[in-house]
Order: sequence, then structure tokens, then C-alpha cells
Amino acid sequence: MRKSWPVRPLHPVVPSLPVWTGLALSAGLAAALAWITARTLGASGAAGAGTVAGFLGAAAGIGILMRRHYPHSRMGACNMVTLGRAALVCALLAPLADGRGAGWAAAAVAGLALALDGADGWLARRAGLVSRFGARFDMEVDAAMALVLSLHVLVGTALGPEVLLLGLARYGFVAAGLALPWLRADLPPSLGRKTVCVAQLAALILLQTPLPTETQAVWLTRLTVLALLWSFGRDILWLQGRRG
Repeated sequence: MRKSWPVRPLHPVVPSLPVWTGLALSAGLAAALAWITARTLGASGAAGAGTVAGFLGAAAGIGILMRRHYPHSRMGACNMVTLGRAALVCALLAPLADGRGAGWAAAAVAGLALALDGADGWLARRAGLVSRFGARFDMEVDAAMALVLSLHVLVGTALGPEVLLLGLARYGFVAAGLALPWLRADLPPSLGRKTVCVAQLAALILLQTPLPTETQAVWLTRLTVLALLWSFGRDILWLQGRRG
């Protein structure tokens, strides 16, 4: 298990609010972010409103899970950042609702969400708010972003359904765990797994743009799928070797 960093005093501008106060405040701000981002992406008012409603529903679900599984009394900037990332992912759904996908704007929003990916963990360690819940929350936002971005590529480019493998790999693993409980055991931290995850999201962001040719896009997709298969395969073998 990774050694926790010592708790240091927070900078005054970094919020450290009680859980429910922090959740309500950050959910409201993140909902506004989702609306503004959706409209910036050119989504219709109806699609933008649907995005906000969906995000608020997701935030309510996150609140229920926090009540059950979050061990700290403070929300922390770490969870606020992750909630903001979730809002950006929800905003990316709005153009899809209007039948449009991919493009530079989608790449920019996804790039911002990816750039913030390391900030939540750093903030959690700095504030002494590291938890299994926070790590899982961060991972599920990454998985949702991969799925949404793969849908953008399918709708907005010439790539075929094979690109959906980049978005469905995590959910396939979770579904397999329903039938094989030993797949639900905890995995050790892995630099290789984290590297493949970042490469997966980076590839999907690049595929939003016209930079790769059609042939290059196909090979980028296939190579990234192979990297995912290697990562998941390695984890499955590790879990299989340690099941009781």
C-alpha cells in the first residue's frame, strides 16, 4: 500500500468543507460548469438541460455512496476536482444527444478533464483525505470518459464500432466480475495500469481531431486496444493466481 503523505496546512483558497456542505456547493458549481461547457460545445438548450439533469442525478448517487463508503468528515478539494471532471464528461454527452461527435472542442474539453486527473490524487494526499472511495471515484470517471469519447469517435469520424472496445473494456471487466467473484478482489497499485489508462484516454482525445489520417486512426485504435488487453490480461492472471 502506498505510504500516505503527512498532512500539511491547506492553502486558504483550497476548500476543506464538511462533506455535505462541500458536496452541495461543488455539485452546484459543477452543474453550472456542465451547462456552460455543453453550450460551448454547441449543444442545444434541451441537450444542455438534459446534461445538467443527468449530472445532478449522478451527483446524488455519489452522495449516497459517500455516506456509505467515504471515511472522512471533510469533502476536500480532491473530491471537488473529481466531481468537476465528472461534470465535463457529462457535458460531452450533450453534442451526442444532438447527433454530433468528435472535433477540436470535444478534444479540448476531454484534454482538460485528463489534465485534472492527477490533481485530485495530489490534493487528497496533501490534505490527508486519501481513501478507497476517492480512488474508485476517480477510476469510474476515467472509465466514463473513455466510453463517452469512444462514442464521439464512432459518431463523428469514419472509424467503425471497433473503437467502442476502448470505451467498453472496463465495463466488460466489471460484468465478468458479476459471474466470477474473484475478479472483484482488490488489485495492487500498478504504474503499468496507470500508464495504459492515460494512453487510452490520450489516444481517444487524439482521435477526436482530424490530425491522424484514417489509416493512422485505425492503427492507433488497434494498438491501444492491444495495450488494454495486455493490462486487463495481466490483472486477470494476477487475480486468478491469488483466488482462494
